[in-house]
Amino acid sequence: MPRFARSLIGLGVFFAAWEVAARSGLVPRIFLPPPSVVLARLVELTGQHDFQRDMIASGLAWAIALLIAIGIAVPAGLMLGSVPLLRTATRAIIEFLRPIPSVALIPLAIVALGGGPDTKIALAVYAAVWPILFNTIYALAEIDPLLVDTARSFGFRRPRILLTVALPHAAPFVFTGIRLASSIALILVVSTEFLAGARLGIGTFILDAGSGAGRMDLVLAGTVVAGLFGYLVNDGLERLGRRLFRWGQ
Repeated sequence: MPRFARSLIGLGVFFAAWEVAARSGLVPRIFLPPPSVVLARLVELTGQHDFQRDMIASGLAWAIALLIAIGIAVPAGLMLGSVPLLRTATRAIIEFLRPIPSVALIPLAIVALGGGPDTKIALAVYAAVWPILFNTIYALAEIDPLLVDTARSFGFRRPRILLTVALPHAAPFVFTGIRLASSIALILVVSTEFLAGARLGIGTFILDAGSGAGRMDLVLAGTVVAGLFGYLVNDGLERLGRRLFRWGQ
């Protein structure tokens, strides 16, 4: 059975169980509306201008954060992975910063940057840098020394070795880090919108829908949009990676 068909079957079983649980009274519908209601609200929302602005705001913040994270993590990973002395000197500070949950930094980010889009972008960048950085460092640590020695025997200097030998070897690992970072960045963007009260975004929409009247159908519809966006991004990057790095599989 094709992979896509198996995925559809699993998704269908999940939605069927959800529908039965909601309509049978096993779970109060006020807390868990059936998926038929949620999907109907989702269709309505996609045609509303305000919700489209929320989706664009979250998507744009996610894209900017991911690009900045790539621009920081890839050069830093190449430097740390190729210069052992620099890697040893920065290990303590990296191991101190890496475990800090990005969500815990929301109050500090609000004080430093305010409640605008800069806050969610900065936190998403902070969270997305680590998978790319460590994948790059790991890739350079696993490179065959014979390749480096061969390049040196031809008179290649360190910058050229880095660009022509190390970077092509590390590229599949770096891309895997980018794929992981894309999901993390989306989580941080939506979470920051929800917790910090941004002006626009999917997280802001979910917060507004959950407060006051407590429209759980709208809350779940917004959640489904965020999940669907994350799934499509991850699937697209996975397909792109298979095309770009067939030689590394």
